[in-house]
Amino acid sequence: MNIILLGCPGAGKGTQAKILAEKYGLKHIATGDLFRAEIAAKTPLGLKVADYLKNGTLVPDNVVVEMVAGKLDGSSAAGYVLDGFPRTLEQAQALDGVLKNAGQRIDAVAYINMNEAEVVRRLTSRRSCSKCGALYNLLTKPPKTEGKCDACGGDVVQREDDSEATVKKRLLVYNDLTAPLISFYKSEVPFFEIDGSQPIDSVTQALTGIIEGAKAGKA
Repeated sequence: MNIILLGCPGAGKGTQAKILAEKYGLKHIATGDLFRAEIAAKTPLGLKVADYLKNGTLVPDNVVVEMVAGKLDGSSAAGYVLDGFPRTLEQAQALDGVLKNAGQRIDAVAYINMNEAEVVRRLTSRRSCSKCGALYNLLTKPPKTEGKCDACGGDVVQREDDSEATVKKRLLVYNDLTAPLISFYKSEVPFFEIDGSQPIDSVTQALTGIIEGAKAGKA
């Protein structure tokens, strides 16, 4: 079962991908996590993409596709959920070629739709642990002790790409380059749209229904 989660930054793709991966034994492939790991390790690729992420611009398509394709090769037998990829039409077309060569396909695309004002509010309130990467939100899930991670005691900080100016720039980039994916996938695979402003449990329930329906269709 191979699933793509689409949606603008802050729509909740990462949260939902983690839930679905655990529930169905899927491999969670998140480009943001992959890049941050490369940056933390100070690899050549990490140094190359650091400025792109800092400025809220997209990493070049060929770099992203190469990295994700490598992760698909070792994916779980149960399948995977792609979070944050593809982000452009060119990436989607390249992914299609990679999957066809591997005898694979995307079973469903779920688009988590959200109002942009809510996205800005969510992202500028988002924090993460600088040590273990645990995620928090000052509005919905603050750490028990201000500025400290519940899990490891590390410093809870705001990522540079979650500042208001960078968030607004990321949304502009999304609207220009990523939104056309909606039209592409509507004509290619089973496509579903979900209201991302609902409570997390409600979004999860909707996504679970989509996956169960896709599984039934493959049976």
